[in-house]
Amino acid sequence: MKGMIENMDMVRGHILCCGGTGCTSSGSELIIKEMEKQLAEYGLDKEFKIIKTGCFGLCALGPIIVVYPEGAFYSRVEVGDIKEIVEEHLLKGRIVKRLLYQETINEEDNTIKSLNETNFYAKQMRIALRNCGVIDPENIEEYIASDGYKALGKVLTEMTREEVIDEILKSGLRGRGGGGFPTGLKWKFTYAAEGDQKYVACNADEGDPGAFMDRSVLEGDPHSVIEAMAIAAYAIGANQGFIYIRAEYPIAVNRLQIAIDQAREYGLLGKNIFETGFDFDLEIRLGAGAFVCGEETALMTSIEGKRGEPRPRPPFPANKGLWAKPTMLNNVETYANIPVIINKGADWFNTIGTEKSKGTKVFALGGKINNTGLVEVPMGTTLREIIEDIGGGVPNGKKFKAAQTGGPSGGCIPASLIDTPIDYDSLMAIGSMMGSGGLIVMDEDNCMVDIAKFFLEFTVDESCGKCAPCRIGTKRLLEILTKITDGKGTMEDLDKLEELCLSIKNGALCGLGQTAPNPVLSTLHYFRDEYVAHVKDKTCPAGVCKALSKYVIDPEKCKGCSLCARQCPVNAITGKVKEPFVIDQDKCIKCGACQAACKFGAIDKK
Repeated sequence: MKGMIENMDMVRGHILCCGGTGCTSSGSELIIKEMEKQLAEYGLDKEFKIIKTGCFGLCALGPIIVVYPEGAFYSRVEVGDIKEIVEEHLLKGRIVKRLLYQETINEEDNTIKSLNETNFYAKQMRIALRNCGVIDPENIEEYIASDGYKALGKVLTEMTREEVIDEILKSGLRGRGGGGFPTGLKWKFTYAAEGDQKYVACNADEGDPGAFMDRSVLEGDPHSVIEAMAIAAYAIGANQGFIYIRAEYPIAVNRLQIAIDQAREYGLLGKNIFETGFDFDLEIRLGAGAFVCGEETALMTSIEGKRGEPRPRPPFPANKGLWAKPTMLNNVETYANIPVIINKGADWFNTIGTEKSKGTKVFALGGKINNTGLVEVPMGTTLREIIEDIGGGVPNGKKFKAAQTGGPSGGCIPASLIDTPIDYDSLMAIGSMMGSGGLIVMDEDNCMVDIAKFFLEFTVDESCGKCAPCRIGTKRLLEILTKITDGKGTMEDLDKLEELCLSIKNGALCGLGQTAPNPVLSTLHYFRDEYVAHVKDKTCPAGVCKALSKYVIDPEKCKGCSLCARQCPVNAITGKVKEPFVIDQDKCIKCGACQAACKFGAIDKK
């Protein structure tokens, strides 16, 4: 112990390096190795401790390094920058300002702002993400030092099962994975179900395009999910749990397994936890990337080792789930809230959010936005606040056109509704849904018919094929959308789209099939003029759909250099040198090579 205290006294600074998937893909592992090398060369390896954390959230600026105690937030760091950081900042005490996230520099007195003072973080409230970017996710002691497993100890030694369930009910927490079903109610149903064996399960499949919330929690704070699942198991009377996670998340899988092993070693999983007689253990089950396995009954079927297909409900999983035994399933973000609710109380959690949507919501912010990343905001925060204040607005001076929430199950929200509060009921009222938390921003260059087509292509590819409305209906929807984007649609096709969408919603077996038409219905509702332009005028207003777009040379701007003609792969451009050139629309394949080659901006896409 004396040696440990001496070593702690020697440490005068901590270097937090992002080890999430985004920064890792940008080379953060090489940056950490270089940092270790440079610290050793300068004899600073005992004075500064490197901590590999999870995601900081501001993915657009990765790789990220934060140096404490100063709180210097270095962004877009490269391996070649490490020597300068060590030499100037760590050795000489001079912060390398050229590498700082510019918003953290206080121009008035040249000091460093707290991250919470920047636009990206100021309106956030991190509950589910509380430890991401703060602790080493592979060190259980850092989690314990952050009140980790305190909630589990509390429920096992101070609370009855009924009291735990009542606390979750009082909190108003709703499921963060899709439909927003009250979490405490789901726990109550499973607790009341009869069965000699019960299970808890975690949905970490996360198949929505552009979504990475659950992955980031598991990469940055896996113990929060393990602790929450143990609490849930105690509450409903289960002794075994399963975490279903897609194999495409190798970092999350690895850290989750490390965390499970550590929890077992510390007696926080296994037999007689906290010497209370409570037994609980966890296993990981890897998914093979099937989107349908995000649906609860398909997920459970896959855990059982069968083909992942949904089952009719009722019976519901609370009564007959895994191996026909009562099973309680929540997603990663839902579980991440549980320990905080137990520690701080349902009354505290109840003060956050709106009347019917309590707490915070994590969003993966992507698309046409300056600050791509992971954000967590109180329920009721408006779409405008997320896009303009936190996200930094749409880049390149373009206008915001729409935001898509809820992935393939969600809808598109137009610019006219940018002040809509983000909560379950408000989104449902305008034809969208919360979903797991993907939020994709679109600008004036996006074609909304093409967006609907993109999500239908995804749904058709991912349909399990078990029911005809989804297997056949979504295929027919895609065929009509393709016909429209090819310039062959009719006004009758628009009526067919709506009729077919409603048939699928009413007839599909599972929630994924029932919500698959939402992108089509919402774009038809809010952007019908674009559909009409595709059908009647045979034009794509955004210039995205190839069959309806064309490249035109402006004779006023053309210098007759012939560069465009030389780049055209099908010889569709003709003319004389020093005179305006012309594109033969019948020959043009719309590859865009001419526009890319033109140095005078004479070629427009219309």
